[in-house]
Amino acid sequence: MAASAGRDVLKQGGNAIEAMVAAAAAIAVAYPHMNALGGDGFWLIHEPGKAPVAIDACGSAAQLATREFYAGHSTIPERGPTSALTMAGTVSGWQKALDIGAQWGTPLPLSTILGDAIRYGEQGIAVSRSQEALTRQHIERLSQSPGFNESFLIDGDIPREGQRLRQPRLAATLRRLASAGLDDFYRGELARSMAKDLEALGSPLRLQDFHDYQAQVVAPLEVALKDATLYNLPAPTQGMASLMILALYDRLNVESGEGFAHLHGLIESTKRAFLLRDRYITDPGRMTMDLQTLLDSERLDREAAAIDPQKAMAWPHAPEPGDTIWMGTVDSEGRAVSFIQSLYWEFGSGMVLPESGVLWQNRGISFSLAPSNLRSLAPGRKPFHTLNPALARFKDGRTMVYGTMGGEGQPQTQAAIYSRYAMHGMPLQQAIAAPRWLLGRTWGENSTNLKLESRVYTPLVDELRKAGHDVEVLPETFTDTMGHAGAIVHHPDGLIESAHDPRSDGGAASL
Repeated sequence: MAASAGRDVLKQGGNAIEAMVAAAAAIAVAYPHMNALGGDGFWLIHEPGKAPVAIDACGSAAQLATREFYAGHSTIPERGPTSALTMAGTVSGWQKALDIGAQWGTPLPLSTILGDAIRYGEQGIAVSRSQEALTRQHIERLSQSPGFNESFLIDGDIPREGQRLRQPRLAATLRRLASAGLDDFYRGELARSMAKDLEALGSPLRLQDFHDYQAQVVAPLEVALKDATLYNLPAPTQGMASLMILALYDRLNVESGEGFAHLHGLIESTKRAFLLRDRYITDPGRMTMDLQTLLDSERLDREAAAIDPQKAMAWPHAPEPGDTIWMGTVDSEGRAVSFIQSLYWEFGSGMVLPESGVLWQNRGISFSLAPSNLRSLAPGRKPFHTLNPALARFKDGRTMVYGTMGGEGQPQTQAAIYSRYAMHGMPLQQAIAAPRWLLGRTWGENSTNLKLESRVYTPLVDELRKAGHDVEVLPETFTDTMGHAGAIVHHPDGLIESAHDPRSDGGAASL
């Protein structure tokens, strides 16, 4: 539904950014367990002949979100009003992106861009398989969050796949944004309504937090490989890790894909990138390291030289969870967007605001209440983000946008897709569908071992075990554990390839 909304905007003469805002609004209605207007977003925008630009639409901690606010707690509560402690940034990101796209021609009206999302809210969406499953899995905790049952249960019961779910309050909010403008979310009537509801329910967020927020245009990180330059987001995201994994693997000079050298090389590159990620990445204002320096050739050469081609490095480390959506768009002019939008955990805080119907994120629970922690809580700080949309510009003129949801798995799935397609010659759809792996935790799992889909060749599994990897073969052939990936490639002659993940409820749509 989201892909179709974006395609329909392209049909009406919209550009890649307008198509993405349409898709982002639609997915917030159609896939509410994974993202919402009350969440965050990140953008990578490519215009042929120009350097890519990035948008950080990550919300900051409320001014009242202090350690004293959480006195008596060892950690921030995971669900409910007190878990809703950071501003929702994604709608401001939409506006910032549309401002960039306004230079590309006559803008479409917001009523057109948000039209499908409004219709989905009013007329209803068919509940997806994963929404039913994740509602059932987490209902005990989510049902205690204000507004959840009224918004996401049907006649008091967990909705079944295919049932119609209407969200009229959310549709009215989208209509309000279409008429009053997106800034109404932060500085208008809608902001006042949401701030009033948040305070009444017990969140530390206040109207001034809305007034103070603006998404930011930032310089993306980049790294040069043999055949392409890759781009990703800076702090507070793990974009540096995504770039480093592929830069290290590129230096290993693996000749062919899908064998031991391919998987082992990417897994060991992942370990080295994750250790540096967890050592340095925090709120941009507190960074002690310029992340671009970690991607310098000399540093990458040293890190790659430390990888043993036959033996696994000892693991694990502390994992980072996350539940998200990734989407990409490319228009007829070759302008491209790689985009991520998220609530953090499934259904975020679980809290739905009474007047607006907006579901709020719980991204702020990734803060620590320990003052000495790298990611300690303080007003105005940005939380660490697993979100990181990716973009590649090839020396032969191709542009590729790609990404996935899945917390720890995001950089690893990006590395699998890119290496298969760009380094080892696998067709794009096959590169996404082929068996994947995950080092670490995702989707609420606690184990941090190396998980493989059951389709991985058994002798390869044995080789990985012999090298010292703690391998777990999952029973599924295609599992949500490996994320929901997608990719689009724009060729110099105008050909556009797109592919989506058979593990997901998503799709690819084109003109």
